[in-house]
Amino acid sequence: MKKLVSLLAMSLISLMTTAQINPPKRKVQLVILFDTSNSMDGLIDQAKSRIWAIVNEASDLKYNGEVPTLEIAMYDYGNDGLSAASNYIRQQTPFTTNLDVVSEKLFSLKTNGGSEFCGAVVQKSLNDLAWSNDPKDLRLIYIAGNEPFNQGPINYKEVCSQATAKGVFVNTIYCGDELQGIREFWKEGATCSKGEYFSINSNQKVVYIETPYDDQINQQNIKLNGTYVGYGSVATYNLSNQVTQDMNAAVQSKSVVTERALVKSKKSAYKNGDWDAVDAMEADTTFLDKVKDEDLPTELKGKSKEEKEKYIKEKAEERDKIQAEIGRLGVEREKYIQEEMKKRNESGKTDDFGSAVAKNLKEKAKSLGYE
Repeated sequence: MKKLVSLLAMSLISLMTTAQINPPKRKVQLVILFDTSNSMDGLIDQAKSRIWAIVNEASDLKYNGEVPTLEIAMYDYGNDGLSAASNYIRQQTPFTTNLDVVSEKLFSLKTNGGSEFCGAVVQKSLNDLAWSNDPKDLRLIYIAGNEPFNQGPINYKEVCSQATAKGVFVNTIYCGDELQGIREFWKEGATCSKGEYFSINSNQKVVYIETPYDDQINQQNIKLNGTYVGYGSVATYNLSNQVTQDMNAAVQSKSVVTERALVKSKKSAYKNGDWDAVDAMEADTTFLDKVKDEDLPTELKGKSKEEKEKYIKEKAEERDKIQAEIGRLGVEREKYIQEEMKKRNESGKTDDFGSAVAKNLKEKAKSLGYE
């Protein structure tokens, strides 16, 4: 019996030591709630233009020198195309690390007049999603709209208490006059959960500074897509969707597709191990022992394990070089933008959805000890 107790104690000490040496990876959980009623076309367009800039901000965060895992979820609300029984709320995606899916869902949003129930959609996101319970993880909700915050069957004050209990900051973005938003309870809807209130002109067009580096970065991005080795039943869809989301970004502007390419150059942010063999191998060196031969692409089917490893390793090395080059060009691009802003006497602060989220994201992260 004493020997058993001793073994259990040693195992417990070993587990505690391992946990101290390898603490759990930090998470940044980001939820966006879009009002998709008729008046919100400008808001959606701003979000399409700013989504990759927001992800870039999030992917630059560190906690004790380590880049956290970014998970994004998205809902839309206030759309007449949705059922009254659901309070006109729809989940576009639960928490996911698949940024192409986030982009796909964002670009599929359509507006269609309706009833906007802010308390209800915030509550649904709090109840539905797999929120972290680690106090060191950063948990943020951003809700954007332009109708009174106290509409609907759910009392937003009760929802605030629920968010506070979960350690979730609810940040509100009113699309209209700042004082009008305050009168319509958007500020109170944020401050009651220690979040922040913003007002924006949702119809303002996002202005970008194009640089001599954009074309070079986007050429490298095309090469980068060629390093992905799809496997499994979802490979064809994801390979196609990767290109589709490049094209969606390009429709917004050259700068937007450049910012997307910069995100794709960051291994910590753009990870696709569930369909890309290169990422899967990096995450798990035993990947080839687990995957079925028929689930691999044509160029790997029937090959020996050594041949498969060699092929994937070559693609990984090619990707590393391309990502490094995009990163180098990105640094030069940022220098150019800063110089241009000085010449134009611009602060770089724009009154839009993206600047509100990016500013708040950094401030809230810093308050929790993120760098």
